Amino acid sequence: MRRTIVPLRKSNSILKAVNGAVWELPCAPNLNMWWNFGSCLGILLATQIVSGMLLAIHYTAYESISFESVKFIMRDVNYGWLIRGIHSNGASVFFVCLYLHIGRGLYYASYSSLLAVWNVGVVLYLMSMAIAFLGYVLPWGTMSFWGATVITNLFTVVPYIGNTLVYWMWGGYSVSGPTLKRFFVLHFFLPLAMVVVVMLHLLYLHEGGSNNPLGVSSDVLAVRFHPFYTSKDLVGLAIVYGAFGFLALGFPDLLSNYLNNVPVDALRTPRHIEPEWYFLYAYAILRSVPHKTVGIIAMLMSILVMALLPYVDSSKCRGLEYYPLSQFLFWAFVSNWALLGWIGSMPPKGICYDYGQWFTVFHLVCFGLLVIFNMVWDKWLFMEEGEL
Repeated sequence: MRRTIVPLRKSNSILKAVNGAVWELPCAPNLNMWWNFGSCLGILLATQIVSGMLLAIHYTAYESISFESVKFIMRDVNYGWLIRGIHSNGASVFFVCLYLHIGRGLYYASYSSLLAVWNVGVVLYLMSMAIAFLGYVLPWGTMSFWGATVITNLFTVVPYIGNTLVYWMWGGYSVSGPTLKRFFVLHFFLPLAMVVVVMLHLLYLHEGGSNNPLGVSSDVLAVRFHPFYTSKDLVGLAIVYGAFGFLALGFPDLLSNYLNNVPVDALRTPRHIEPEWYFLYAYAILRSVPHKTVGIIAMLMSILVMALLPYVDSSKCRGLEYYPLSQFLFWAFVSNWALLGWIGSMPPKGICYDYGQWFTVFHLVCFGLLVIFNMVWDKWLFMEEGEL
């Protein structure tokens, strides 16, 4: 009798699970380039973890020498300049892919069919923001110190325990050495916790299946993930990492603030305090509201409103391909988001402050308008013949 040879990926218990989750995963046949950024984010996260561990070997989280330890990494450690360039610019590339990934989910209404995947994704976004903020403080430059001072002071609005919470984060009565040590530990630990949440994200995704541009079931026409989408992902990774390498090697300080190359001076406040570019839109919303507590609530709602979309959007069609008005509103929202980022990088005065308030209002009500437009269009599109 002829003996059937079973591939190792199907006979081994561990590889069998990987085979079903990756190699032979059934996928929709019409996924476009916007579905590439999920795999790019996974590889970029691994790159950040590895480069961060290499930096942590030489970094010292001590108030008086942390700034000097960064200089030591850049000048004296073999390829330290390259490792730090990859790690610092990798955060920017990660957030570019993250925002494109979120934008694709909003445009194609992935939240309507993949509720658990979407909610876990919102948690991953919040974790990414926390990790990036903690990492921004570690170089212990001027902007790191004052950025930490501004952001941690936001927690004073928490009722009853606000001041105590801030003192606990500081480890004293101001941002100092204990703050730096705590931020370093959290910055090292949270990415490892994030890997667990990413695995949960993928588990829910593989359980329910991915969305597709048409928003219809593609179970009958499903194709294997390999080689149909591994090849596409490799092309996407080559493009992303090509741009990443060009940025890290050619312009390593392009997206960083020059004040972070200046040692901390707690007695001299910079004229204009600003975060990294991927937080500028939220920072602009925070500054545009005169009342501190209301401004913090507005900033949080600008992020958490995405988690509410699956519960308020009851449109029958998935994605904005079928909703012309919503498509226009989506691109208006993207333009408004970019303008908020520009306003966040400018001093809060004059025309920037006035327009910042208008753009903040539009950003907060945009998701509500999107749901209303979808519902109105649904009512017209699915109207009974007797009502036409």
